[in-house]
Amino acid sequence: EFCHFLQILALLLCLSGMNQAELTRSRSKPYFQSGRTRTKRSWVWNQFFVLEEYMGTDPLYVGKLHSDVDKGDGSIKYILSGEGASSIFIIDENTGDIHATKRLDREEQAYYTLRAQALDRLTNKPVEPESEFVIKIQDINDNEPKFLDGPYTAGVPEMSPVGTSVVQVTATDADDPTYGNSARVVYSILQGQPYFSVEPKTGVIKTALPNMDREAKDQYLLVIQAKDMVGQNGGLSGTTSVTVTLTDVNDNPPRFPRRSYQYNVPESLPVASVVARIKAADADVGPNAEMEYKIVDGDGLGVFKISVDKDTQEGIITIQKELDFEAKTSYTLRIEAANMHIDPRFLSLGPFSDMTTVKIIVEDVDEPPVFTSRLYSMVVSEAAKVGTIIGTVAAHDPDASNSPVRYSIDRNTDLERYFNIDANSGVITTAKSLDRETNAIHNITVLAMESQNPAQVGRGYVAITILDINDNAPEFAMEYETTVCENAQPGQVIQKISAIDKDDPPNGHQFYFSLTAEAANNHNFTLQDNKDNTATVLTKRNGFRRQEQSVFYLPIFIVDSGSPSLSSTNTLTIRVCDCDADGIAQTCNAEAYILPAGLSTGALIAILACVLTLLVLVLLIVTMRRRKKEPLIFDEERDIRENIVRYDDEGGGEEDTEAFDMAALRNLNIMRDTKTRRDVTPEIQFLSRPTFKSIPDNVIFREFIWERLKEADVDPCAPPYDSLQTYAFEGNGSVAESLSSLDSISSNSDQNYDYLSDWGPRFKRLADMYGTGPDCLYS
Repeated sequence: EFCHFLQILALLLCLSGMNQAELTRSRSKPYFQSGRTRTKRSWVWNQFFVLEEYMGTDPLYVGKLHSDVDKGDGSIKYILSGEGASSIFIIDENTGDIHATKRLDREEQAYYTLRAQALDRLTNKPVEPESEFVIKIQDINDNEPKFLDGPYTAGVPEMSPVGTSVVQVTATDADDPTYGNSARVVYSILQGQPYFSVEPKTGVIKTALPNMDREAKDQYLLVIQAKDMVGQNGGLSGTTSVTVTLTDVNDNPPRFPRRSYQYNVPESLPVASVVARIKAADADVGPNAEMEYKIVDGDGLGVFKISVDKDTQEGIITIQKELDFEAKTSYTLRIEAANMHIDPRFLSLGPFSDMTTVKIIVEDVDEPPVFTSRLYSMVVSEAAKVGTIIGTVAAHDPDASNSPVRYSIDRNTDLERYFNIDANSGVITTAKSLDRETNAIHNITVLAMESQNPAQVGRGYVAITILDINDNAPEFAMEYETTVCENAQPGQVIQKISAIDKDDPPNGHQFYFSLTAEAANNHNFTLQDNKDNTATVLTKRNGFRRQEQSVFYLPIFIVDSGSPSLSSTNTLTIRVCDCDADGIAQTCNAEAYILPAGLSTGALIAILACVLTLLVLVLLIVTMRRRKKEPLIFDEERDIRENIVRYDDEGGGEEDTEAFDMAALRNLNIMRDTKTRRDVTPEIQFLSRPTFKSIPDNVIFREFIWERLKEADVDPCAPPYDSLQTYAFEGNGSVAESLSSLDSISSNSDQNYDYLSDWGPRFKRLADMYGTGPDCLYS
């Protein structure tokens, strides 16, 4: 350090002498001033040099300015301007000496440009032209090298040869690279030997050992130093760290940890279920550890398959077919694992595949019974009697124990219980009469249970088809509304009819139409069978009159082609109508034809009005006679009918007769007071009160009882409130006898409404409701 200080001091002395020497006078360019002759410039200077980082207490001397015009008598003054003038650099205006007042740093500013001028002190005019000069800051080694991009991370493949480049580091020095060795940097490695090295001049880090194995150590921390002054003593230095990671290469083959594996699997395991997971160990990572598995040998090639889990690189063994302990109890598989991406550089390390043996033991499981067929198809005629055998199902226990099986029908599939099954033999029979027209196909489920373990239930499916028989007679295809015009001609078609049959014969339906025996010889209509399952009704005469007969009933006999054939008689109703010229029916009503001929329209209307008036009166009378009578209750809050309930109580005594004064009836000589009667309406009480005061009691009660009896007789629809008035002495010589309406001496409740049938067609419905109508007429 002392020698370094002496070098700096010598450099300062040399620079100071150079500045002084450069201030000697020399020739300059001519300088012109107005009114004067041309003179020569007699002062000039070059660059000044100032050492940076001066730490002295006095201002640092920089240099001196002097002009030949200056005679030393103080008539000339010097002025300094430009960068740092007055703030950093000052000048003695008398002598021209320049000093630096502050510490200078070349790394902040390498040079300063200033301007100097010599002035006449008296006139303040320049005696020399203004001139520029530069003060350059002289560099010293005051900045250490720095790694601006550090710390560094890098990667290099494992097993790389010696000298493989890893990364380049760069350090920068702020000192002046053009002056001395202050900025000349060399690199060295402080930490990371013997694995890595660094080139001193370029900073390139390289591998220094061969066969570095990532699986042994995958990361290294290096410390790199940069030192200026070309690494000489006294130079400054800086460091950085470099993290080097070894990247993986496929230099490790897969290996199974075990030479054989064994797994137990229940036979009930479903198809596609996972049986086992095996994995070959591979120290590599990423794509270099990717493997594929395959079954290369064994007796389970078609029963099992193996695939790879992309995330874990495991071999997944799954079932492809159902297992059966009774058929085969174990399987042996030879499985190979091999790398998918092989690096040819490392083939010498061995084959990049491995083999292992997997043995799978099938465990016995108690299985439900199995039917010999998944679906049974059976047929039975709908004419089959109860107990007819339809077919047989069979199931067996697949286990080695071969437990006996019992059968039953799932009644959720046979809600009507049409079928039965023998629990031991599996024979299915009919339990009810079958009807194909109701249900043509029955789909039932048969259950088979093990006798030793009823929880094991197998299911079989049976489709029973019902065969059709001819058990339904043909009938009209629809309800026909047939009309015939009064002016119809013989042979005129009035209706075309067809038939339907609920049966479904194999060859289709064939119907035959004819008139019944009693209608075959009628003079009004005839029937023609069209031989195509239709028939035509035709007229046999002309001149139909509604006055004579408005409706005809034509019975038609229909026979089907079944074996045996069935027949039915269907009646066709034909109405006689008044038609227009086109044969379109206008009216088919016959209400006017029962009236005498020759009446005018006004007379008919008058008669009809009278009939309607009589009808209204009859309806009013019937309504009034059927209307219920107002209950004989004086107190609305108390219903006298509650006394009926009390008659069921045995031994009620006088409590059952609280609605009446029983003492007055037992002793008819006692005078009655004006107490309100509960079973008499207020109007009757008001009328009878004066009579009770003037005549004897026995007469009063006799009249009162007969009034109640008459009212009951007149209104047969009224509730029998008077049935409560049985009293304690009824049947023992009571002068009033029974007051019940059931024993009334006369009753007009039954009415005869047969006269309504004489009022014509308009009152036909009313006559049918209240009386007996005439019999229907057949042709």
